[in-house]
Amino acid sequence: MERLESVDVADDVALSAFRLPVQYVNRPNLDFRGFCGTIVAGEIHPGNDVVVLPSGKKSRVKAIVTYDGDLAAAGAGQAITLTLEDEIDISRGDVIVRASETWPAVSRAFEAHVVWMNEAPLVVGKEYGFKLAGKYVTGRVANIEHRINVNTLEKLNVSQLALNEIGLCRIELNAPVVFDAYTQCRGTGSFIVIDRLSNATSAAGMIVASADSEVPEAVDELARLREFEVELNALVRRYFPHWEAKDISGLLNR
Repeated sequence: MERLESVDVADDVALSAFRLPVQYVNRPNLDFRGFCGTIVAGEIHPGNDVVVLPSGKKSRVKAIVTYDGDLAAAGAGQAITLTLEDEIDISRGDVIVRASETWPAVSRAFEAHVVWMNEAPLVVGKEYGFKLAGKYVTGRVANIEHRINVNTLEKLNVSQLALNEIGLCRIELNAPVVFDAYTQCRGTGSFIVIDRLSNATSAAGMIVASADSEVPEAVDELARLREFEVELNALVRRYFPHWEAKDISGLLNR
């Protein structure tokens, strides 16, 4: 126990390439637009060419802004705000990387070890919420490859995961996400699974590798239509309250 409590895990990131998951877009006025987050791997300098994923848009770092002033460089573990030379569209959940370094994977499907933490068992094919590096997207566990016996490490064929069980699963999402393998970078290789009815955290996951996406286009299109309907409904309720439109977000997310 003494060894476990004293081991330093702050510098165990195997990845040297730069990764900045965007947590917040700071735009207090028309003259400033900064992208806030904590660096999870690598380092960045003003003047570095960067790429924003999953969009693939490119720019160059203008400044590294902090409360104590601009920095000449920043590295893993530091909370910073980046400003760029070009005004490009960046949202919460996007990942900023250096153009000259190895890029993370961008996909709607991956394999991951899932630690199930809900009393209700994991249901294959059921819609869950997935949160990875600040990005929230819906999706499903398409298949459980096997469950791992934690005592013997035996791989067992199962159809579901119960409380505290661990399994290798294929995850299919309704939108592309940016990620690395967990062994390379915890910040972009881990995620949580959220029950969409109770909003409770149902599982934690560690990504193993990308998988070829086989999510049907019809499912992807349905997800886009649902998002559009929710946004339209929110605008109607905001600007036309006298219409007394009901909030449909809960109905469409079931």
